[in-house]
Amino acid sequence: MKEPALGIIEYKSVARGIYSCDAMAKKAPIRILETHPICPGKYLTIICGEVADVEESLKAGIESGGKMVVSDLFLPYVHRSVIPAIAGTTKVETFGALGVIESFSVATCVQAADIAVKATPVQLVEIRLANGLGGKAYFVMTGELADVEESLAAAKTFVKQEGMLAAAELIPAPHPDLIAKGVYW
Repeated sequence: MKEPALGIIEYKSVARGIYSCDAMAKKAPIRILETHPICPGKYLTIICGEVADVEESLKAGIESGGKMVVSDLFLPYVHRSVIPAIAGTTKVETFGALGVIESFSVATCVQAADIAVKATPVQLVEIRLANGLGGKAYFVMTGELADVEESLAAAKTFVKQEGMLAAAELIPAPHPDLIAKGVYW
């Protein structure tokens, strides 16, 4: 993977988030994946790049964000499927069982998705972050039932430990309309 690290900062101020994103981009050669307001009135910045560059930029973002930082996440060597799932560019050829984790935290959700796809050979379908979700986040994965169960358990354990679990569901044999109209669009 060309960009093995991912960094996320969530702010409780839109203005400070924009200011801080600029500081991050100026600190090291990173790529801004997303930077925009999210529900409910917060701001989210997601960056990627080489491990040392993301780490350096993330530190600058946390420092410039100060007391406006709600949460942050540094994921060196993120699984190659996480960034496309966040960007909404994942291509799924075949669906199997579905696993869904819903979190009260954007950072916790992304980290749980990374844990899930590293646990077994499941495929991320999507990762949705905060917009239209009241600030919550969720991810959907698919694969063989046993793999989805194991990955779901690993992700759920992590999110529960963080105190951020909103819900976790396993759908062993999803209806085709759910795939076409609800999960994969």
